[in-house]
Amino acid sequence: MTSLLTLRRAFVINRILVRHGLEEFLAPTPLSKITRLLKLFALSSNNHKSLNRGERLNQALTELGPIFVKLGQMLSTRRDLLPPDIADELAKLQDKVTPFTSEVAVATVEKQLGCPIGEIFSHFDPTPMASASVAQVHSATLLNGDEVVVKIIRPGITRKIKADLKLLHLLAGWFEKYSSTGRRLHAKTVIKDYEATLFNELDLRIEAANTSQLRHNFENNRILYVPSVYWDLCRERVMVQEKIYGIPIGDVEALKAANVDMRLLAHRGVEIFFTQVFKHSYFHADMHPGNIFVDVSNPADPTYIGIDCGIMGTLNESDKRYLGENFIAFFNRDYRRVAELHIKSGWIAPHFSAEEFETAIRTACEPIFGKSLDEISFGHFMIQLFQTARRFEMEVQPQLVLLQKTLLYIEGLGRQLYPQLDLWETAQPFLNEWVAMTYGPRAIFKKIKNKFPEWLEQLPDMPEKVATLLEHSIQQEEKQSELVKSIEVLKDSQNKSSGRLKWALLGLALVLVSLLDQPIWLASDGIKQILLSLSLASFVVSFRA
Repeated sequence: MTSLLTLRRAFVINRILVRHGLEEFLAPTPLSKITRLLKLFALSSNNHKSLNRGERLNQALTELGPIFVKLGQMLSTRRDLLPPDIADELAKLQDKVTPFTSEVAVATVEKQLGCPIGEIFSHFDPTPMASASVAQVHSATLLNGDEVVVKIIRPGITRKIKADLKLLHLLAGWFEKYSSTGRRLHAKTVIKDYEATLFNELDLRIEAANTSQLRHNFENNRILYVPSVYWDLCRERVMVQEKIYGIPIGDVEALKAANVDMRLLAHRGVEIFFTQVFKHSYFHADMHPGNIFVDVSNPADPTYIGIDCGIMGTLNESDKRYLGENFIAFFNRDYRRVAELHIKSGWIAPHFSAEEFETAIRTACEPIFGKSLDEISFGHFMIQLFQTARRFEMEVQPQLVLLQKTLLYIEGLGRQLYPQLDLWETAQPFLNEWVAMTYGPRAIFKKIKNKFPEWLEQLPDMPEKVATLLEHSIQQEEKQSELVKSIEVLKDSQNKSSGRLKWALLGLALVLVSLLDQPIWLASDGIKQILLSLSLASFVVSFRA
């Protein structure tokens, strides 16, 4: 049963949406019943008529609070489902949250680490460097002189998240039940995925592990630097890591003033993406401008700095094959291959033909090739691909949605840094290398090499396994033969029984006739019906026999 607090929160959401002129989002749900009532109050009148619906939704989610802001940010990545005007505005949402007090921050750190803060840090800045919906970050110095940042989970956030998630699950259920858009969006699944992401972000040990893994993947590569984690000082609600210095990637003017090689910087961003995807199968899925800095100590050889690894994506071999081969086929304009890849991977429902899907893909992608290569967007190609595939009942996988979002971030940053960025120029070597590593002679030799120890270990047992297999096969054949014999016996028995039953029915009919004291054609209708039924029954038995 829905609690009073949940209903109260639902009423508040309704009021805020109505005030921003967003009744259309309430129309399919039971909340629409109180929309007219809310319009009676000046507090709920639409004072934002000059803004489009995407802008109004942006403002409404911001007013509803950080959980809804983050939901809007996540929904903005589903461009395969949302109208462009809404997706564009949701992508602009920013997490601007009032910081909690330094006293609360210090108390949280001391409770989590189990000792006074002075026994760990020689200095702890009470003013946070940044404050977001889930956590805030403070600058500090360890007793050994190391400069660090301390990330602290916002107190009471778990309780608030659980309360809002309970309501979001309720709204998603209504949205799917009463709206075709809600069913197409898979609203309940979206909220379920969002819940998992949120609770992962609440455990900073998960983020610390992600950070360490990403740092390890790039430790011998100068293009990306990931700050180190102080594992002895990491807990569920506190994480301590190395403090970094750099220019925010979004500050293009500062980067130019530092004489950074902007073309190289843009290409390195793309290189980082493809290295993570096709080499490591593990990628930072939240690479927006706020999480990327640039080390400009050597402007001719700039290095990216990545932080905030709370959301990471992984790809299996099937995902990589889907992605890589689709990219290659797309740039070769081989739409038949794109269609075959989707059908082979099981992404498209089997009752659709390759020809149908090929035609749809060609219609969606050909306009893209009317542009020069430096204008072609991989990210928007994926959006087109997902939108087209959804008409063919393709269920877009969460890891591919994360990948699309990351690619859009990287592409947008790259073009902002260097407008002439040719993504294909950077991507092609990675894709060619991936094909060689996956299908070339080296790849085959590597697979044999990796499997050989296992084969060698199993070799002494092979004669016994072959003998067991043959014995099992013989036993199966014997069982099958016995089953055939049993069926024949049963069939013969059935034939004999059918014959006996047939003669019995005919005999019964004759007995009834003999008992009649009048000719059969003068018998009553009831007797005639009985005799006719017996005759038909004996005929059916004879026919089946």
